[in-house]
Amino acid sequence: MSGRSYGPGVMAVVLLATAGACATPAARRDAVTAQVTRFEQALDAEQPRRLCAALAPATREELEQSAGHPCDRAIGEQRLPPAGPVRHVDVYGEQARVVLAHDTVFLAHFPTGWKVTAAGCRPRPQRPYQCDIKGG
Repeated sequence: MSGRSYGPGVMAVVLLATAGACATPAARRDAVTAQVTRFEQALDAEQPRRLCAALAPATREELEQSAGHPCDRAIGEQRLPPAGPVRHVDVYGEQARVVLAHDTVFLAHFPTGWKVTAAGCRPRPQRPYQCDIKGG
């Protein structure tokens, strides 16, 4: 070492680079896939509390308002399709899309982790997805 002293700006860049390295694209895709898998398992097991906990706040609020019931009752009224296996995962910054065999799920990253912003989504040519559960 030459005995150089580095200022706080250089140290901040090093810390940011180190923190950013923890969230590699593959790690982010894995985290998104794991969240969707947990969501689908809760759906298969008919566990409304787990499903509601997986929803983004605005999505949960929209579901409750449109159904006129608390989330755990409202989500049980939704007839989401059995999704099947994951076919493709796209992560764009803080947003993600998971294409499954029979469903497409959208997620957003929050301080508490990835949350579902829309589910039961079907593509429509030249138009936005049509989703059974979505945020406002």
